[in-house]
Amino acid sequence: MINSGAIRWIPTVRTCSRIEVFPDVEALANAAADRIARLAQQGLAQRDMFRLALCGGRTPRRCYVQLRQRALDWSRIEVYFSDERCLPRDDPDRNDVMAYDALLGHVPIPPAQIHAIPAELGPAEAARAYARVVAPGLPFDLVLLGMGEDGHTASLFPDHPALGSKATVVPILDAPKPPALRVSLGLDVLNAARHKLFLVTGAGKHEALQRMNHGALFPAARIAGAQWYVDRNAWSGEAG
Repeated sequence: MINSGAIRWIPTVRTCSRIEVFPDVEALANAAADRIARLAQQGLAQRDMFRLALCGGRTPRRCYVQLRQRALDWSRIEVYFSDERCLPRDDPDRNDVMAYDALLGHVPIPPAQIHAIPAELGPAEAARAYARVVAPGLPFDLVLLGMGEDGHTASLFPDHPALGSKATVVPILDAPKPPALRVSLGLDVLNAARHKLFLVTGAGKHEALQRMNHGALFPAARIAGAQWYVDRNAWSGEAG
């Protein structure tokens, strides 16, 4: 049986990352909420604002529900997003809609401090607009990230030209996973964050994790110095 928070893995010397394996999704979500709260408190002791970039997906949603129960000074937190799908503003498949439903609509954060990606404008225009928004907030204090079964993170996919872009925000015109039109923070911006935390659950992620363990440089593996929170199913490959 895996103990909650047991450090199990250093993927590569190049990325200097570490992984902690949790017995189930709820344990992971709780630990992630605790970690975010600690980093926010530490950051606010040193700086006026704590700048946090959220990710989308099912796993972060559970973390966000837990996070709204933590004591945080939301008046001093600014929220950004690591990527977004180019869908109408209220579409339930948008990352910002999920984050609002799970977290942002339940905490006293000033609306002006929530910086959604205007992805409804289309990839190119939204990327230009969001680059102007994020520039004053860089580097982010914490970026939350997930990983797809193909090893992608944010909307940076394997072998995609966007991986080589030096832009702050990258338009994605042909993502291999629908929807094809997306907007993503660039790899350099993700790597420049003071802290990076991956949340990864489910047996479907096992193969990508193990391939990275043997040196595969998927986009997720190119985030240096990250902390990885992984559930037992993702680590072992067993559905449960």
